[in-house]
Amino acid sequence: MGSDELGDRRVDPSGVRSTSGRLHPLQVSVLGSAEPGSVAYERAGEAGEVLASLGITTVSGCGSPATRFAAERALAAGGRVVSIIPSDEIATADWPCTVLIPCGMGDARNLMMALAGDACLVIGGRAGTISEVCLAWLHRRPLFPLLGCGGWSETLVDNPPDERELAPIRGWSTGEDLRALLAGL
Repeated sequence: MGSDELGDRRVDPSGVRSTSGRLHPLQVSVLGSAEPGSVAYERAGEAGEVLASLGITTVSGCGSPATRFAAERALAAGGRVVSIIPSDEIATADWPCTVLIPCGMGDARNLMMALAGDACLVIGGRAGTISEVCLAWLHRRPLFPLLGCGGWSETLVDNPPDERELAPIRGWSTGEDLRALLAGL
C-alpha cells in the first residue's frame, strides 16, 4: 500500500513520519475476539509473532482471549506490547505487556484502541469489535481483517462500515499474508 492510501503518513525505515514530522516506531492495534482452540485464536497468536518479528509494537486491550494471546505471543517473540485495559488498576502482573495503560473508561477505551495503531488487525469479533472498527474507519486507520475464520472480520472486506472509503481494508488468512500487508505500511 502506498503513501497515498495512508493519507498524510510517509513510510520511513524506522517508523512512520506524521505531517508534523514526528517519527515513531510502527504500532498496530489488535482488535477482536476468538476463543481458545479456534483457528482465529491461533491466527491471533501468529499475528503477535509476526508483529514482533517486524519490530512493530502490538497494541492490545487483552479484553478477549484472542487479543490477549496476540500480546503474549508478541512478548514471547521479543516484541513490545502496549496494553490499554478498561479498568483503572495498574497491577501489571495480570496483563501481558511492556507498557500498561489502565484507562478506567470501560468500553469507552475502544476509541483509544482504534487510535493507538497506525493500522488495526481485526480478528473475529463481536459488538465491541464493530465499535472499534467503526472508530478506526472514521479516523482513517487501515483495517486488516482476518478471513476464513468466522466472526465479524469475515465480512469487513465486502461490507465496510460505510460507503466513504475512508481507509484501506485488506484481508489476510495466514501469517505470510499478514507479513506482506504490514510490510506495505
